[in-house]
Amino acid sequence: MATQDFLVELGTEELPPKALRPLSDAFTQGIVRGLEEAGIGYGAVEAFAAPRRLAVRIRNLSDAQPDKPVEKRGPAVKAAFDDAGNPTRALTGFATSLGVTPDQLDTLETDKGAWVVYRTVEKGKPTVELMPELVEQSLAALPIPKRMRWGAYRTEFVRPVHWVIMLYGNAVIEAPIMGLTPGNTTRGHRFHCPKALIVPTPNDYEVVLKNEGHVIADFAERRELIRAGVAAIAEQQGQGRAVIDEDLLDEVTALNEWPVPLLGRFEERFLEVPAEALISSMKEHQKYFHVVNQDGRMLPLFITVANLESKDPAQVVAGNEKVIRPRLSDAAFFYETDRKTRLEDRIDALKPIVFQEKLGSIHDKSVRVAALAGKIANAIGSDPAQAERAAMLAKTDLVTEMVLEFTDLQGIMGQYYAHNDGEADDVAKALNEQYMPRFAGDDLPTTLTGCAVAIADRLDSLVGLFGIGQPPTGTRDPFGLRRASLGVLRIIIERELPLDLQTCCEWAEQNFSQLSEPDTASTVVDYMLERFRAHYDEQGIGAEVYLAVHARRPTRPLDFDRRVKAVEAFRQLPEAQALASANKRVSNILTKQGGEQVGEAVNSALLQDKAEQTLAATVEEQARTVLPLFEQGDYRAALSSLAHLREPVDRFFDEVMVMAEDEAVRNNRLALLNQLRNLFLRVADISLLPTSG
Repeated sequence: MATQDFLVELGTEELPPKALRPLSDAFTQGIVRGLEEAGIGYGAVEAFAAPRRLAVRIRNLSDAQPDKPVEKRGPAVKAAFDDAGNPTRALTGFATSLGVTPDQLDTLETDKGAWVVYRTVEKGKPTVELMPELVEQSLAALPIPKRMRWGAYRTEFVRPVHWVIMLYGNAVIEAPIMGLTPGNTTRGHRFHCPKALIVPTPNDYEVVLKNEGHVIADFAERRELIRAGVAAIAEQQGQGRAVIDEDLLDEVTALNEWPVPLLGRFEERFLEVPAEALISSMKEHQKYFHVVNQDGRMLPLFITVANLESKDPAQVVAGNEKVIRPRLSDAAFFYETDRKTRLEDRIDALKPIVFQEKLGSIHDKSVRVAALAGKIANAIGSDPAQAERAAMLAKTDLVTEMVLEFTDLQGIMGQYYAHNDGEADDVAKALNEQYMPRFAGDDLPTTLTGCAVAIADRLDSLVGLFGIGQPPTGTRDPFGLRRASLGVLRIIIERELPLDLQTCCEWAEQNFSQLSEPDTASTVVDYMLERFRAHYDEQGIGAEVYLAVHARRPTRPLDFDRRVKAVEAFRQLPEAQALASANKRVSNILTKQGGEQVGEAVNSALLQDKAEQTLAATVEEQARTVLPLFEQGDYRAALSSLAHLREPVDRFFDEVMVMAEDEAVRNNRLALLNQLRNLFLRVADISLLPTSG
């Protein structure tokens, strides 16, 4: 089948920079999905994305769908012909519906008899006929929260569309797209090349744009050019190093078609302001990269990326320096003003700020969190007084001028202001660490005071919101309770804190008087333990391992984690499948015999067969070995030791009839199996692990 390269480009007004990559990815994936559903063969797929264009090029695209054999079954042969062998009405009706005569039909022999069938080959549609619809479908499915119209058009898109290219080889596919007739012309840079450019074939696309249009259409290429250019300018300053935030790099890449990095400067006096405030001002408002020295200290430099090659770069730099100066002046003013009022004098200012209508103000929450943080601090060997102090001050920076202007600095500015007020070092650090981890993979609190406040703050939100019947749903989680749960689990596990979720949630529940839901603490614990599933899934640990541990409902996260790691290690042992299968069999037997009513006491005098005597002795020996390991929380060593039970267990089931006629013997054997199963249940229900059977 013949192939040609295909190109589609959508030319628009400047697209939202943060949405450019997601739009490009979705547009590309939508077209590929359409091709696969249509059965059209294709080669490499290349996406292009720049501020004013989305494009996709597909190499070696087949010129048509493959022909497809079609078989349609009609009436049974006995119903298709009468006794004289003439076609019946059933047969002629079937043939007429297909536009053929009865003699053009075949027969199909099956186990259930013979049938009349129609066989033909459905010719594949030409690609040029199918592509416009596939492109339109992909555009319609793009993740655009709010579409807009322009001019007199009824077409809707994220930004007005001004031109469309759609080429198959060197031929234009002229079927309308977004209300426009496609052609083979694109447009260059808005300032360097404000004119139409002909793209002869898909292969020429990015070459024409770069060489004639001053546009680098490839997002990845543009991104790396910016990265290299920014880094090189910083290095030219001697000891300078540009700090390149990946999200900011993506955004700057999406803002520029022809990126030119330039170095600017600001007054050194602004370095007296916390670096985070300066960085936030430059990054959020101006999309500048900041520069640090070898020690990581900020330098009075910034790097901006211009979307043109100016004949007078100094003028562009001067303009940017003029714009950033008042922003940095504002930050300096806020910092100076805020330090005149101590954080503790701002506590009452939290009273009018509502946390949640039924749960009260931020001040109410601070009082609850302080009480809970003190108990948690005591449980983890930290100073309760410092935890309570930090919790009461934790949200006070929300009413400072700096945080009101730069909301992403909450906690960070609290730490600076607390140091300025002379607060204890751990208290000051905790004001920032209360928000850690802010996102998946983020740093954790380094101080125990920070851990106590971070955990207390999250548990207060979880218990409070669950307690008034407002847990997160599948689509809504306005208070970030899923993230809060994972944060608590990570802190406890990775900082190895001896905390019990049930106890902590009960402490939190005691601080509320307005909860309406029964047994909120247990509900929250169940919800948090369920979050472990995703936590371990990210680590490549199977759901069956999580479920085996979850079945025992250990409520100490550190203990839960150790059990999971132990079961995962046990699962790799050669004895694991057989013992999991045996546990499943034992579980079924005991359940049928009343489950918990079966005792554990084994009478050695009633052990008749050699196999059951051996198993009883081995179980007793293993109990002496593993019970101390369980007490120490060394589950891995315990399970590794229990793996030695495989041979006596297998032999027992091969040679011993559990359900003996003698009731005393039967009950003794059930007690032995109960002993065996309970040893494993001290870690997890390994009967839930997969078995080959």
